[in-house]
Amino acid sequence: MAAQFGRRLRKGAVTTTVAAVAVAALSASQAPDVTAGAPGTGTTSDSTAPRGPADGDSATGNSPYYTALPPLNSPNPAPATGTADPRRPSEAGIPATVLDAYKKAEATLRRDKPGCNLPWQLLAAIGKVESGHANGGRLDAEGTTLTRIIGPQLDGNGFALIKDTDGGRYDGNSEYDNAVGPMQFIPSTWAWAGRDGNGDGVKDPNNIHDATLAAGHYLCRNGWDLSRQADLRRAVLSYNNSEDYFRTVMSWLEYYRENTHEIPDGTGPLPGARSDSDRRTTRPGPATGTGGSTGRTPGSGPGATPGPSAPAPGKPAEPARPTEPTPPGTGSPRPEPSDPPAETPTPTPTDTVHRLENAGTPRLTATAGDAFAPRIGARAVTQDGDAVAGVRVRFTVTGDTDAAFAGGESVATVRTDAAGLAHAPALRAGEKTGVFTVRATVVGRLTPVLSYRATVTERTADTLVRTAGTPLTCAPGEQFADRVRVKATREGEAAGKVAVTATLVTSGEDPAENDKGPHFKDADGHAVRTLTGLRTDADGLLTLPELYADDTTGTFVLRLTTAGGATLDVRLDVAEPEAEPSPGPSTGTDRT
Repeated sequence: MAAQFGRRLRKGAVTTTVAAVAVAALSASQAPDVTAGAPGTGTTSDSTAPRGPADGDSATGNSPYYTALPPLNSPNPAPATGTADPRRPSEAGIPATVLDAYKKAEATLRRDKPGCNLPWQLLAAIGKVESGHANGGRLDAEGTTLTRIIGPQLDGNGFALIKDTDGGRYDGNSEYDNAVGPMQFIPSTWAWAGRDGNGDGVKDPNNIHDATLAAGHYLCRNGWDLSRQADLRRAVLSYNNSEDYFRTVMSWLEYYRENTHEIPDGTGPLPGARSDSDRRTTRPGPATGTGGSTGRTPGSGPGATPGPSAPAPGKPAEPARPTEPTPPGTGSPRPEPSDPPAETPTPTPTDTVHRLENAGTPRLTATAGDAFAPRIGARAVTQDGDAVAGVRVRFTVTGDTDAAFAGGESVATVRTDAAGLAHAPALRAGEKTGVFTVRATVVGRLTPVLSYRATVTERTADTLVRTAGTPLTCAPGEQFADRVRVKATREGEAAGKVAVTATLVTSGEDPAENDKGPHFKDADGHAVRTLTGLRTDADGLLTLPELYADDTTGTFVLRLTTAGGATLDVRLDVAEPEAEPSPGPSTGTDRT
Protein backbone atom coordinates (compact mmCIF):
# COMPACT_ATOMS: atom_id res chain seq x y z
CA MET A 1 0.00 0.00 0.00
CA ALA A 2 1.19 3.51 -0.68
CA ALA A 3 0.29 6.79 0.99
CA GLN A 4 -0.06 9.54 -1.60
CA PHE A 5 -0.06 13.26 -0.90
CA GLY A 6 -3.03 14.88 -2.59
CA ARG A 7 -3.14 18.64 -2.76
CA ARG A 8 0.14 20.24 -3.80
CA LEU A 9 1.59 23.72 -3.97
CA ARG A 10 2.24 25.12 -7.42
CA LYS A 11 5.77 26.19 -8.17
CA GLY A 12 6.46 29.69 -6.92
CA ALA A 13 3.58 29.79 -4.44
CA VAL A 14 4.36 30.88 -0.89
CA THR A 15 2.96 29.96 2.48
CA THR A 16 0.31 32.07 4.13
CA THR A 17 1.05 35.33 5.86
CA VAL A 18 0.23 33.76 9.21
CA ALA A 19 2.79 31.03 8.64
CA ALA A 20 5.40 33.56 7.56
CA VAL A 21 4.82 35.62 10.68
CA ALA A 22 5.03 32.51 12.84
CA VAL A 23 8.31 31.52 11.24
CA ALA A 24 9.71 34.96 11.83
CA ALA A 25 8.64 34.80 15.46
CA LEU A 26 10.23 31.41 15.91
CA SER A 27 13.40 32.57 14.22
CA ALA A 28 13.61 35.51 16.56
CA SER A 29 12.90 33.53 19.71
CA GLN A 30 14.53 30.18 19.07
CA ALA A 31 16.88 30.31 16.09
CA PRO A 32 19.37 33.13 16.68
CA ASP A 33 21.58 31.95 13.84
CA VAL A 34 18.91 32.82 11.29
CA THR A 35 17.42 35.98 12.80
CA ALA A 36 16.56 38.37 10.01
CA GLY A 37 18.97 41.25 9.78
CA ALA A 38 21.52 39.91 12.26
CA PRO A 39 24.96 40.82 10.94
CA GLY A 40 27.19 38.01 9.86
CA THR A 41 24.59 35.29 10.16
CA GLY A 42 23.82 34.61 6.52
CA THR A 43 20.20 35.59 6.99
CA THR A 44 17.45 34.82 4.56
CA SER A 45 16.81 38.53 4.12
CA ASP A 46 20.39 39.16 3.04
CA SER A 47 20.63 39.26 -0.74
CA THR A 48 24.22 38.09 -0.58
CA ALA A 49 23.39 34.96 1.41
CA PRO A 50 24.39 31.70 -0.28
CA ARG A 51 21.60 30.04 -2.19
CA GLY A 52 20.80 26.46 -3.00
CA PRO A 53 22.45 24.39 -5.71
CA ALA A 54 23.08 26.38 -8.84
CA ASP A 55 22.00 23.54 -11.12
CA GLY A 56 18.61 23.16 -9.44
CA ASP A 57 19.29 19.66 -8.25
CA SER A 58 17.69 18.58 -4.98
CA ALA A 59 17.16 15.46 -2.93
CA THR A 60 13.38 15.76 -3.00
CA GLY A 61 12.76 17.34 -6.39
CA ASN A 62 11.54 20.32 -4.34
CA SER A 63 8.44 18.34 -3.36
CA PRO A 64 5.98 19.66 -0.74
CA TYR A 65 6.76 19.42 2.97
CA TYR A 66 4.96 19.74 6.30
CA THR A 67 4.77 23.33 7.53
CA ALA A 68 3.85 22.79 11.18
CA LEU A 69 6.11 24.83 13.44
CA PRO A 70 7.45 23.97 16.89
CA PRO A 71 5.99 25.57 20.01
CA LEU A 72 7.39 28.94 20.94
CA ASN A 73 8.36 27.67 24.39
CA SER A 74 11.17 25.21 25.08
CA PRO A 75 10.43 21.49 24.66
CA ASN A 76 8.77 19.74 27.55
CA PRO A 77 10.78 16.63 28.43
CA ALA A 78 7.71 14.83 29.78
CA PRO A 79 6.80 11.79 27.67
CA ALA A 80 4.05 12.32 25.13
CA THR A 81 2.08 9.75 23.18
CA GLY A 82 -0.77 9.60 20.73
CA THR A 83 -1.77 12.20 18.16
CA ALA A 84 -1.13 15.28 20.24
CA ASP A 85 -1.76 18.81 19.08
CA PRO A 86 1.21 19.55 16.77
CA ARG A 87 1.67 22.97 18.36
CA ARG A 88 2.10 21.64 21.89
CA PRO A 89 5.36 20.69 23.67
CA SER A 90 4.66 16.99 22.97
CA GLU A 91 6.32 17.70 19.63
CA ALA A 92 9.64 17.22 21.44
CA GLY A 93 8.98 13.48 21.44
CA ILE A 94 10.62 11.47 18.64
CA PRO A 95 9.75 7.79 18.03
CA ALA A 96 12.44 5.48 19.42
CA THR A 97 13.54 3.79 16.18
CA VAL A 98 13.54 7.08 14.29
CA LEU A 99 15.58 8.83 16.99
CA ASP A 100 18.03 5.92 17.02
CA ALA A 101 18.43 6.20 13.23
CA TYR A 102 19.18 9.94 13.46
CA LYS A 103 21.82 9.45 16.14
CA LYS A 104 23.46 6.47 14.41
CA ALA A 105 23.71 8.45 11.19
CA GLU A 106 25.40 11.30 13.06
CA ALA A 107 27.91 8.85 14.59
CA THR A 108 28.66 7.29 11.20
CA LEU A 109 29.22 10.68 9.56
CA ARG A 110 31.38 11.80 12.49
CA ARG A 111 33.63 8.85 11.68
CA ASP A 112 33.49 8.97 7.86
CA LYS A 113 33.30 12.74 7.32
CA PRO A 114 34.41 14.41 10.55
CA GLY A 115 34.81 17.79 8.87
CA CYS A 116 31.08 17.92 8.14
CA ASN A 117 30.03 18.33 11.80
CA LEU A 118 26.53 16.99 11.12
CA PRO A 119 24.22 17.25 14.17
CA TRP A 120 21.54 14.59 14.46
CA GLN A 121 19.07 17.34 15.28
CA LEU A 122 19.35 18.55 11.65
CA LEU A 123 18.33 15.10 10.42
CA ALA A 124 15.47 15.19 12.92
CA ALA A 125 14.37 18.60 11.65
CA ILE A 126 14.36 17.42 8.04
CA GLY A 127 12.67 14.15 8.99
CA LYS A 128 10.01 16.15 10.78
CA VAL A 129 9.11 18.39 7.86
CA GLU A 130 9.44 15.66 5.21
CA SER A 131 7.33 12.92 6.79
CA GLY A 132 6.55 13.75 10.42
CA HIS A 133 9.26 11.29 11.55
CA ALA A 134 8.01 8.50 9.26
CA ASN A 135 4.37 9.19 10.11
CA GLY A 136 4.95 9.22 13.86
CA GLY A 137 7.26 6.20 13.82
CA ARG A 138 4.88 3.78 12.16
CA LEU A 139 7.59 1.28 11.24
CA ASP A 140 8.13 -2.45 11.29
CA ALA A 141 10.81 -4.21 13.33
CA GLU A 142 13.43 -3.53 10.65
CA GLY A 143 12.68 0.19 10.52
CA THR A 144 10.74 0.10 7.22
CA THR A 145 7.57 2.19 6.95
CA LEU A 146 4.42 0.11 7.38
CA THR A 147 2.94 1.87 4.34
CA ARG A 148 4.97 3.56 1.66
CA ILE A 149 5.20 7.35 1.85
CA ILE A 150 5.03 8.77 -1.67
CA GLY A 151 4.94 12.40 -2.77
CA PRO A 152 3.21 13.90 -5.81
CA GLN A 153 4.26 12.92 -9.28
CA LEU A 154 6.69 15.48 -10.66
CA ASP A 155 4.90 16.02 -13.95
CA GLY A 156 5.56 19.73 -14.48
CA ASN A 157 2.00 20.50 -13.37
CA GLY A 158 2.95 22.91 -10.59
CA PHE A 159 6.20 21.03 -9.87
CA ALA A 160 9.49 20.27 -11.53
CA LEU A 161 9.19 17.99 -14.55
CA ILE A 162 11.12 14.80 -13.75
CA LYS A 163 10.21 11.90 -15.97
CA ASP A 164 10.50 8.36 -14.65
CA THR A 165 14.05 7.24 -13.83
CA ASP A 166 13.42 4.00 -11.93
CA GLY A 167 10.80 2.20 -13.97
CA GLY A 168 8.39 2.67 -11.07
CA ARG A 169 10.54 0.52 -8.77
CA TYR A 170 10.33 2.84 -5.78
CA ASP A 171 7.34 5.10 -6.47
CA GLY A 172 5.07 2.80 -8.50
CA ASN A 173 4.99 5.40 -11.29
CA SER A 174 6.51 4.47 -14.65
CA GLU A 175 5.83 7.84 -16.25
CA TYR A 176 7.09 10.42 -13.75
CA ASP A 177 9.18 10.37 -10.58
CA ASN A 178 7.76 10.88 -7.08
CA ALA A 179 9.62 11.53 -3.82
CA VAL A 180 9.59 8.40 -1.66
CA GLY A 181 10.24 7.31 1.93
CA PRO A 182 10.58 9.07 5.28
CA MET A 183 13.26 11.42 3.95
CA GLN A 184 11.47 11.92 0.59
CA PHE A 185 14.23 11.13 -1.90
CA ILE A 186 13.35 11.16 -5.58
CA PRO A 187 14.47 7.93 -7.30
CA SER A 188 17.09 9.64 -9.49
CA THR A 189 18.78 11.01 -6.36
CA TRP A 190 18.42 7.77 -4.42
CA ALA A 191 20.21 5.95 -7.27
CA TRP A 192 23.49 7.57 -6.20
CA ALA A 193 22.83 8.87 -2.70
CA GLY A 194 21.21 5.72 -1.26
CA ARG A 195 22.97 4.00 1.64
CA ASP A 196 22.60 0.76 3.57
CA GLY A 197 22.16 2.07 7.08
CA ASN A 198 21.12 -1.16 8.82
CA GLY A 199 23.65 -3.52 7.24
CA ASP A 200 21.12 -5.82 5.55
CA GLY A 201 22.73 -5.46 2.13
CA VAL A 202 19.81 -3.46 0.71
CA LYS A 203 19.48 0.28 0.08
CA ASP A 204 15.80 0.99 0.67
CA PRO A 205 14.46 4.58 0.69
CA ASN A 206 11.48 3.32 2.73
CA ASN A 207 13.76 2.18 5.56
CA ILE A 208 14.45 4.84 8.20
CA HIS A 209 18.05 3.67 8.79
CA ASP A 210 18.93 3.66 5.10
CA ALA A 211 17.12 6.92 4.31
CA THR A 212 18.57 8.80 7.30
CA LEU A 213 22.15 7.77 6.58
CA ALA A 214 21.64 8.73 2.92
CA ALA A 215 20.33 12.14 4.00
CA GLY A 216 23.40 12.63 6.20
CA HIS A 217 25.78 11.85 3.34
CA TYR A 218 23.75 14.09 1.02
CA LEU A 219 24.04 17.01 3.45
CA CYS A 220 27.78 16.38 3.94
CA ARG A 221 28.80 16.37 0.28
CA ASN A 222 30.82 19.12 -1.44
CA GLY A 223 33.08 19.43 1.59
CA TRP A 224 30.43 21.37 3.51
CA ASP A 225 31.03 22.08 7.19
CA LEU A 226 27.60 22.31 8.79
CA SER A 227 28.97 24.16 11.80
CA ARG A 228 29.33 27.13 9.40
CA GLN A 229 26.08 28.95 8.78
CA ALA A 230 26.80 29.48 5.07
CA ASP A 231 27.43 25.78 4.45
CA LEU A 232 24.45 24.77 6.60
CA ARG A 233 22.27 27.00 4.48
CA ARG A 234 23.64 25.59 1.24
CA ALA A 235 23.10 22.03 2.43
CA VAL A 236 19.49 22.55 3.54
CA LEU A 237 18.55 24.46 0.38
CA SER A 238 20.11 21.69 -1.68
CA TYR A 239 17.65 19.30 -0.03
CA ASN A 240 14.65 21.44 -0.97
CA ASN A 241 15.34 24.77 -2.64
CA SER A 242 12.80 26.92 -0.82
CA GLU A 243 13.33 29.81 1.58
CA ASP A 244 10.23 28.81 3.57
CA TYR A 245 11.56 25.27 3.77
CA PHE A 246 14.90 26.54 5.07
CA ARG A 247 13.24 28.64 7.78
CA THR A 248 10.98 25.77 8.83
CA VAL A 249 13.90 23.33 9.10
CA MET A 250 15.95 25.86 11.06
CA SER A 251 13.10 26.34 13.53
CA TRP A 252 12.89 22.61 14.22
CA LEU A 253 16.67 22.32 14.40
CA GLU A 254 16.88 24.89 17.17
CA TYR A 255 13.87 23.38 18.92
CA TYR A 256 15.40 19.91 18.99
CA ARG A 257 18.72 21.32 20.17
CA GLU A 258 16.99 22.62 23.29
CA ASN A 259 15.68 19.25 24.39
CA THR A 260 13.89 16.17 23.15
CA HIS A 261 12.95 12.74 24.36
CA GLU A 262 12.17 9.27 23.10
CA ILE A 263 8.60 8.01 22.72
CA PRO A 264 7.39 4.56 21.61
CA ASP A 265 7.23 3.80 17.90
CA GLY A 266 3.85 4.53 16.36
CA THR A 267 2.77 6.99 19.05
CA GLY A 268 4.09 10.18 17.49
CA PRO A 269 1.64 12.78 16.23
CA LEU A 270 0.65 12.34 12.61
CA PRO A 271 1.88 15.09 10.28
CA GLY A 272 -0.47 17.99 9.65
CA ALA A 273 -0.61 20.90 7.22
CA ARG A 274 1.60 20.76 4.14
CA SER A 275 3.07 23.46 1.94
CA ASP A 276 0.73 22.36 -0.86
CA SER A 277 -2.52 22.86 1.04
CA ASP A 278 -3.86 25.41 -1.45
CA ARG A 279 -3.46 23.28 -4.53
CA ARG A 280 -6.72 21.64 -5.57
CA THR A 281 -6.28 18.44 -7.52
CA THR A 282 -7.00 14.75 -7.24
CA ARG A 283 -3.59 13.70 -8.56
CA PRO A 284 -1.84 11.60 -7.58
CA GLY A 285 -3.98 10.39 -4.63
CA PRO A 286 -5.80 11.20 -1.40
CA ALA A 287 -4.22 13.92 0.66
CA THR A 288 -3.69 11.90 3.79
CA GLY A 289 0.07 12.06 3.96
CA THR A 290 -0.12 9.55 6.78
CA GLY A 291 0.82 6.30 5.15
CA GLY A 292 -2.77 5.10 5.33
CA SER A 293 -3.67 5.25 1.65
CA THR A 294 -3.88 2.28 -0.64
CA GLY A 295 -2.61 4.16 -3.68
CA ARG A 296 -3.92 6.53 -6.33
CA THR A 297 -7.56 7.40 -6.45
CA PRO A 298 -9.48 6.06 -9.44
CA GLY A 299 -8.81 8.08 -12.54
CA SER A 300 -5.75 9.77 -11.05
CA GLY A 301 -2.92 7.70 -12.49
CA PRO A 302 -0.67 8.72 -15.36
CA GLY A 303 -2.70 9.14 -18.52
CA ALA A 304 -6.04 9.06 -16.70
CA THR A 305 -8.66 11.75 -17.00
CA PRO A 306 -8.74 13.82 -13.81
CA GLY A 307 -11.96 13.66 -11.85
CA PRO A 308 -13.58 16.45 -9.84
CA SER A 309 -11.22 18.26 -7.55
CA ALA A 310 -11.56 17.91 -3.80
CA PRO A 311 -11.67 21.12 -1.77
CA ALA A 312 -8.50 22.21 -0.01
CA PRO A 313 -8.48 21.84 3.80
CA GLY A 314 -10.36 24.70 5.41
CA LYS A 315 -11.83 25.88 2.12
CA PRO A 316 -15.46 25.42 1.09
CA ALA A 317 -16.20 23.40 -1.99
CA GLU A 318 -17.00 25.42 -5.09
CA PRO A 319 -20.72 25.50 -5.83
CA ALA A 320 -21.82 23.46 -8.78
CA ARG A 321 -22.42 25.43 -11.94
CA PRO A 322 -26.12 25.87 -12.71
CA THR A 323 -27.25 24.15 -15.86
CA GLU A 324 -29.39 25.99 -18.37
CA PRO A 325 -32.86 24.69 -19.25
CA THR A 326 -33.08 22.29 -22.15
CA PRO A 327 -34.15 24.22 -25.26
CA PRO A 328 -37.44 23.10 -26.73
CA GLY A 329 -37.13 20.42 -29.33
CA THR A 330 -33.86 18.99 -28.05
CA GLY A 331 -33.36 15.68 -26.33
CA SER A 332 -30.44 16.63 -24.10
CA PRO A 333 -29.22 19.63 -22.14
CA ARG A 334 -26.83 22.07 -23.69
CA PRO A 335 -23.25 20.98 -22.93
CA GLU A 336 -21.58 22.92 -20.18
CA PRO A 337 -18.49 24.92 -21.17
CA SER A 338 -15.41 22.91 -20.37
CA ASP A 339 -12.30 24.16 -18.67
CA PRO A 340 -9.50 25.10 -21.07
CA PRO A 341 -7.11 22.19 -21.65
CA ALA A 342 -3.98 22.16 -19.57
CA GLU A 343 -0.99 23.61 -21.31
CA THR A 344 1.59 21.13 -22.48
CA PRO A 345 4.90 21.92 -20.76
CA THR A 346 7.50 23.39 -23.10
CA PRO A 347 10.15 20.73 -23.77
CA THR A 348 13.39 21.41 -21.92
CA PRO A 349 16.85 20.58 -23.28
CA THR A 350 16.77 17.49 -21.07
CA ASP A 351 13.65 16.27 -22.88
CA THR A 352 15.51 16.29 -26.20
CA VAL A 353 18.41 14.10 -25.07
CA HIS A 354 18.33 10.67 -26.73
CA ARG A 355 21.60 9.26 -25.42
CA LEU A 356 25.01 9.96 -23.96
CA GLU A 357 28.13 9.26 -26.00
CA ASN A 358 31.67 8.65 -24.82
CA ALA A 359 33.58 11.89 -25.50
CA GLY A 360 36.89 10.21 -26.28
CA THR A 361 37.60 8.71 -22.86
CA PRO A 362 39.99 5.74 -23.28
CA ARG A 363 40.18 2.70 -21.02
CA LEU A 364 40.96 4.04 -17.55
CA THR A 365 43.95 2.67 -15.63
CA ALA A 366 45.79 4.13 -12.65
CA THR A 367 48.14 2.95 -9.95
CA ALA A 368 46.68 2.95 -6.44
CA GLY A 369 46.68 6.49 -5.06
CA ASP A 370 47.25 8.14 -8.44
CA ALA A 371 44.86 10.20 -10.57
CA PHE A 372 43.25 8.75 -13.65
CA ALA A 373 44.03 10.59 -16.85
CA PRO A 374 42.38 11.95 -18.85
CA ARG A 375 39.17 13.09 -17.18
CA ILE A 376 35.99 11.21 -18.06
CA GLY A 377 33.88 12.94 -20.69
CA ALA A 378 30.35 12.42 -22.02
CA ARG A 379 28.40 14.12 -24.79
CA ALA A 380 24.63 14.58 -24.70
CA VAL A 381 23.01 14.28 -28.14
CA THR A 382 19.57 14.14 -29.71
CA GLN A 383 18.33 11.20 -31.74
CA ASP A 384 19.81 12.90 -34.82
CA GLY A 385 23.18 13.27 -33.10
CA ASP A 386 22.96 17.01 -32.41
CA ALA A 387 24.67 18.28 -29.26
CA VAL A 388 22.44 19.31 -26.34
CA ALA A 389 23.71 22.09 -24.07
CA GLY A 390 22.60 22.85 -20.51
CA VAL A 391 21.87 19.25 -19.53
CA ARG A 392 22.92 17.88 -16.16
CA VAL A 393 24.99 14.70 -16.40
CA ARG A 394 25.57 12.66 -13.25
CA PHE A 395 28.77 10.60 -12.96
CA THR A 396 28.61 7.85 -10.32
CA VAL A 397 31.45 5.60 -9.11
CA THR A 398 30.13 2.07 -8.57
CA GLY A 399 31.64 -1.23 -7.49
CA ASP A 400 33.97 -2.42 -4.73
CA THR A 401 36.36 0.51 -4.79
CA ASP A 402 37.51 3.49 -2.77
CA ALA A 403 38.25 5.56 -5.87
CA ALA A 404 36.59 8.96 -5.73
CA PHE A 405 36.23 12.29 -7.46
CA ALA A 406 37.85 15.45 -6.10
CA GLY A 407 36.69 16.08 -2.55
CA GLY A 408 36.26 12.38 -1.83
CA GLU A 409 32.78 12.15 -3.38
CA SER A 410 31.54 9.16 -5.36
CA VAL A 411 29.06 11.28 -7.33
CA ALA A 412 29.47 14.43 -9.40
CA THR A 413 26.89 16.34 -11.43
CA VAL A 414 28.12 18.48 -14.32
CA ARG A 415 26.17 20.57 -16.84
CA THR A 416 26.95 20.14 -20.55
CA ASP A 417 28.55 23.05 -22.42
CA ALA A 418 27.61 24.49 -25.81
CA ALA A 419 29.14 21.45 -27.52
CA GLY A 420 27.06 19.08 -25.38
CA LEU A 421 30.16 18.02 -23.43
CA ALA A 422 30.36 17.30 -19.70
CA HIS A 423 33.65 16.33 -18.07
CA ALA A 424 33.67 14.74 -14.64
CA PRO A 425 36.01 16.13 -11.98
CA ALA A 426 39.40 14.47 -11.63
CA LEU A 427 39.05 10.85 -10.55
CA ARG A 428 41.65 9.45 -8.15
CA ALA A 429 42.32 5.80 -7.41
CA GLY A 430 42.17 4.62 -3.82
CA GLU A 431 44.10 1.78 -2.21
CA LYS A 432 41.75 -1.00 -3.33
CA THR A 433 42.99 -2.64 -6.51
CA GLY A 434 40.79 -4.18 -9.17
CA VAL A 435 38.10 -3.14 -11.62
CA PHE A 436 35.17 -0.77 -11.03
CA THR A 437 32.74 1.24 -13.15
CA VAL A 438 31.85 4.90 -13.53
CA ARG A 439 28.33 5.41 -14.86
CA ALA A 440 27.02 8.52 -16.59
CA THR A 441 23.30 9.31 -16.67
CA VAL A 442 21.16 12.28 -17.62
CA VAL A 443 19.51 13.84 -14.58
CA GLY A 444 15.75 13.87 -15.02
CA ARG A 445 15.67 11.66 -18.11
CA LEU A 446 15.65 7.90 -18.56
CA THR A 447 18.34 7.16 -21.15
CA PRO A 448 20.73 4.24 -21.57
CA VAL A 449 23.51 4.29 -18.98
CA LEU A 450 26.96 5.12 -20.35
CA SER A 451 29.60 3.08 -18.50
CA TYR A 452 33.36 3.54 -18.21
CA ARG A 453 35.50 0.64 -17.03
CA ALA A 454 38.38 1.59 -14.72
CA THR A 455 41.22 -0.49 -13.28
CA VAL A 456 43.35 0.24 -10.22
CA THR A 457 46.70 -1.56 -10.20
CA GLU A 458 49.17 -2.20 -7.36
CA ARG A 459 51.80 0.36 -6.55
CA THR A 460 55.12 -0.84 -7.92
CA ALA A 461 58.84 -0.63 -7.22
CA ASP A 462 61.75 -1.47 -9.50
CA THR A 463 64.44 -1.61 -6.82
CA LEU A 464 64.80 -2.94 -3.25
CA VAL A 465 67.93 -2.41 -1.17
CA ARG A 466 68.93 -2.93 2.44
CA THR A 467 69.46 0.25 4.39
CA ALA A 468 72.32 -1.31 6.42
CA GLY A 469 75.12 -3.62 5.29
CA THR A 470 75.87 -5.43 8.57
CA PRO A 471 75.83 -9.26 8.34
CA LEU A 472 72.77 -10.99 9.73
CA THR A 473 73.90 -13.84 11.98
CA CYS A 474 72.35 -15.87 14.76
CA ALA A 475 73.13 -18.84 16.98
CA PRO A 476 70.83 -21.91 16.75
CA GLY A 477 67.59 -21.45 18.74
CA GLU A 478 68.21 -17.73 19.24
CA GLN A 479 66.79 -14.46 17.84
CA PHE A 480 68.63 -12.41 15.19
CA ALA A 481 69.98 -9.28 16.83
CA ASP A 482 69.26 -7.03 13.84
CA ARG A 483 65.99 -6.69 11.96
CA VAL A 484 65.89 -6.51 8.16
CA ARG A 485 65.30 -2.96 6.91
CA VAL A 486 64.85 -2.13 3.22
CA LYS A 487 63.93 0.77 0.94
CA ALA A 488 61.84 0.52 -2.25
CA THR A 489 62.28 2.93 -5.13
CA ARG A 490 60.70 3.45 -8.53
CA GLU A 491 62.70 5.24 -11.19
CA GLY A 492 64.99 6.51 -8.47
CA GLU A 493 62.19 7.96 -6.33
CA ALA A 494 60.90 6.52 -3.05
CA ALA A 495 58.08 4.06 -3.68
CA GLY A 496 55.62 4.48 -0.83
CA LYS A 497 52.82 2.09 0.11
CA VAL A 498 54.20 -0.70 -2.05
CA ALA A 499 53.18 -4.25 -1.12
CA VAL A 500 56.11 -6.51 -0.21
CA THR A 501 56.19 -10.30 0.21
CA ALA A 502 58.90 -11.88 2.38
CA THR A 503 59.69 -15.61 2.00
CA LEU A 504 62.40 -17.82 3.51
CA VAL A 505 63.30 -19.75 0.34
CA THR A 506 65.23 -23.01 -0.06
CA SER A 507 68.04 -21.30 -1.99
CA GLY A 508 68.79 -18.54 -4.44
CA GLU A 509 67.97 -20.93 -7.28
CA ASP A 510 64.97 -22.62 -5.64
CA PRO A 511 62.13 -20.20 -4.69
CA ALA A 512 60.20 -22.87 -2.76
CA GLU A 513 59.51 -22.07 0.88
CA ASN A 514 62.10 -23.60 3.20
CA ASP A 515 60.72 -25.81 5.95
CA LYS A 516 63.67 -25.35 8.27
CA GLY A 517 66.06 -22.67 9.43
CA PRO A 518 65.21 -19.00 10.15
CA HIS A 519 61.56 -18.00 10.50
CA PHE A 520 59.15 -15.32 11.68
CA LYS A 521 56.54 -15.97 14.38
CA ASP A 522 52.78 -15.46 14.40
CA ALA A 523 50.76 -14.19 17.36
CA ASP A 524 50.72 -17.66 18.89
CA GLY A 525 54.49 -18.11 18.58
CA HIS A 526 54.32 -20.57 15.69
CA ALA A 527 56.97 -20.50 12.97
CA VAL A 528 55.98 -18.59 9.80
CA ARG A 529 58.24 -18.55 6.72
CA THR A 530 56.16 -16.38 4.35
CA LEU A 531 54.77 -12.94 5.15
CA THR A 532 52.28 -11.09 2.94
CA GLY A 533 50.50 -7.79 3.48
CA LEU A 534 53.73 -5.94 4.23
CA ARG A 535 53.81 -2.42 2.85
CA THR A 536 56.41 0.32 2.66
CA ASP A 537 55.73 3.64 4.34
CA ALA A 538 55.38 6.97 2.54
CA ASP A 539 59.19 7.18 2.22
CA GLY A 540 59.47 3.71 0.74
CA LEU A 541 60.92 2.21 3.95
CA LEU A 542 60.01 -1.13 5.52
CA THR A 543 61.23 -2.84 8.68
CA LEU A 544 60.44 -6.53 8.87
CA PRO A 545 59.37 -8.32 12.07
CA GLU A 546 61.95 -10.14 14.23
CA LEU A 547 63.61 -13.26 12.80
CA TYR A 548 64.33 -16.39 14.81
CA ALA A 549 66.52 -19.46 14.19
CA ASP A 550 65.72 -23.09 14.90
CA ASP A 551 68.41 -25.67 15.66
CA THR A 552 69.50 -26.00 12.01
CA THR A 553 72.80 -24.36 11.15
CA GLY A 554 73.90 -23.12 7.74
CA THR A 555 73.38 -20.28 5.26
CA PHE A 556 69.80 -19.32 4.34
CA VAL A 557 68.04 -16.87 2.02
CA LEU A 558 65.25 -14.40 2.75
CA ARG A 559 63.68 -13.26 -0.53
CA LEU A 560 61.72 -9.97 -0.73
CA THR A 561 59.57 -9.22 -3.81
CA THR A 562 57.24 -6.38 -4.89
CA ALA A 563 54.76 -5.70 -7.66
CA GLY A 564 56.76 -4.32 -10.54
CA GLY A 565 59.49 -6.93 -10.36
CA ALA A 566 61.80 -5.66 -7.63
CA THR A 567 63.55 -8.55 -5.83
CA LEU A 568 66.10 -8.63 -3.04
CA ASP A 569 67.80 -11.73 -1.55
CA VAL A 570 69.08 -11.27 1.99
CA ARG A 571 71.69 -13.74 3.37
CA LEU A 572 71.10 -15.20 6.84
CA ASP A 573 73.75 -17.23 8.69
CA VAL A 574 73.03 -19.57 11.57
CA ALA A 575 76.14 -20.96 13.27
CA GLU A 576 77.41 -22.08 16.63
CA PRO A 577 79.36 -19.33 18.32
CA GLU A 578 83.10 -19.80 18.15
CA ALA A 579 84.71 -21.07 21.39
CA GLU A 580 86.92 -18.59 23.19
CA PRO A 581 90.64 -19.69 23.28
CA SER A 582 91.77 -21.09 26.66
CA PRO A 583 94.75 -19.40 28.40
CA GLY A 584 98.21 -21.07 27.69
CA PRO A 585 100.73 -22.45 30.31
CA SER A 586 102.62 -20.00 32.47
CA THR A 587 106.21 -19.23 31.35
CA GLY A 588 107.25 -17.06 34.23
CA THR A 589 110.14 -17.88 36.72
CA ASP A 590 109.33 -18.51 40.27
CA ARG A 591 111.56 -16.35 42.41
CA THR A 592 112.01 -17.06 45.97
